[in-house]
Amino acid sequence: MRLPAPSRIAFRQLAALSLASLASFLGGWSWIEGPQSTFDTQGPVAKSQLDVFYTTVWVTGIIFVVVAGVLTYATLKFRARNESDAHAEPPAQSHGNPFIELGLIAASVFALVIIAVPTLRAIWYTYDVPEAEKANAYEVNATGLQWWFRFDYPSEGLDNSGHLVTGNELVIPANRPVRINLRTADVIHSFWVPKLAGKVDMLPNRGNHLWLQADQPGYFWGQCAEFCGEDHAVMRFRVIALEAKDFAEWVAQQKQPARTVATNLTAEPLRIQPASLTFKRNAPGWSQEFDLNPLENWKQKQFPEKDENPALIAHGRKLFQEKSCISCHTVRGHEGVGTTAPDLTHVGARTTIAGGLLENNEANLRRWIIDPNNVKPGNKMYVGVPLGASVMPGYMLRDAKTGHLTPNIKIDNSEGAALAAYLLSLK
Repeated sequence: MRLPAPSRIAFRQLAALSLASLASFLGGWSWIEGPQSTFDTQGPVAKSQLDVFYTTVWVTGIIFVVVAGVLTYATLKFRARNESDAHAEPPAQSHGNPFIELGLIAASVFALVIIAVPTLRAIWYTYDVPEAEKANAYEVNATGLQWWFRFDYPSEGLDNSGHLVTGNELVIPANRPVRINLRTADVIHSFWVPKLAGKVDMLPNRGNHLWLQADQPGYFWGQCAEFCGEDHAVMRFRVIALEAKDFAEWVAQQKQPARTVATNLTAEPLRIQPASLTFKRNAPGWSQEFDLNPLENWKQKQFPEKDENPALIAHGRKLFQEKSCISCHTVRGHEGVGTTAPDLTHVGARTTIAGGLLENNEANLRRWIIDPNNVKPGNKMYVGVPLGASVMPGYMLRDAKTGHLTPNIKIDNSEGAALAAYLLSLK
């Protein structure tokens, strides 16, 4: 049936708009960019998985074109061209053509085989470090917690006891396979570094693992990819890949106790008036300037901050004890010995805080320290850490019977500035 003139005009406008949208979608390619793009692969595991994706896209795309072409041909060829066609008796119905039916079954099986072969090959390849490279693989343990990641380096023993531990930033050697043992301390999490490897779950009471490799030095975004509670969306981490020499230097530095800034005991009493901070709940804490060259900016974070204030740092260290921070955090060589929160021995050398949510600078540190619940609602530093039947209090004290929260730790703007200065000094 022929469409009325207004309908034909509307149809042409819709078709033109669709074609323009398609051209924009395919032409700009901006949709595949970004720090967590799975199309910008930087390692063999991610590349293998992307190849499977493209194979599937090509096979299903060809099927779509063939089916759509046959459907279009049949629609145009056998459409009703006038009123008599529209009301004509339907043709005689039959069972169908066995040759065509068998051909379609064979074509479907063939298409599945084309997809299955590279898929199985990729599964075997990405499951674990290839046998020929296992001797050269570097091993790391990653533990997911609500809502941050702890990274243990079992091969990097410390002089006193234990081994190297960091939080939320995984530093690895480039051009070398890295086997990551995945664990969780609470619920199911999922470890995902889109540019280096696909997501793998971290399951309670069950060991899991993945391997990845960065083809060259770089700075990569990671994310928990399994809903794990209130702050799942802001449970992030970073992976920093370094040349072998730079990685060895980083390990040697990380093994050292916390840096201590010398204080002039004859200096005048501490007088500071830090600028007030104003920010909205869940306001982003990442700058475009940092993203221009994140790896180089990470390297710069390994050096002491400019214009350090030794008196302010000393005051912050004292507050770190008085405000009970040492109950949850470890600062090797200083006072902290806690194990329920990230190790802060060299936190000033990291580019992120708050589980990879905020850029590690004075303003964001102060914002996180003064009011952590405004940055990451429900975080354990604020509501307390469950320890069996009890709860270690955080900024709030939870009543064991009623669950009611009452203030426990209060940090004002001046104290926050001192604590921020102390933590930034820990390079």
